[in-house]
Amino acid sequence: MNNLELEERLERIEKLLAFNKRVLTFDEACDYTGISKSYLYKLTSENRIPFSKPNGKVIFFEREKLENWLLRNHRRSRQETKDEALSHVLKNKKV
Repeated sequence: MNNLELEERLERIEKLLAFNKRVLTFDEACDYTGISKSYLYKLTSENRIPFSKPNGKVIFFEREKLENWLLRNHRRSRQETKDEALSHVLKNKKV
C-alpha cells in the first residue's frame, strides 16, 4: 500500500470518527451531508436548516437535527404504498 492510499484511508477514518460527534462544525456538516459549503451557507443564511451560532460567528450543527432535516421529506416506496393500500382495504372491508 503506498503513501497516497494510506493517507486516503486515514482521511476516511478521521471523517468517520468526526461523524460520531454530537455537534459538528460547518466543514464537518458539509462532509457529513455532502452539501457544498456555498449551499450550506445559503441554507443557514435563509434559516432553512437548524444550526447554532453560540458566539455569533462560528456555525455548529447538532448531528441528530441535521439527520432529521435530511430525512424530513420521506417518500414511500411502491411496496410501502401497496402495503398501506392493502392494509386500508382489509381494515375497512365490510363483512
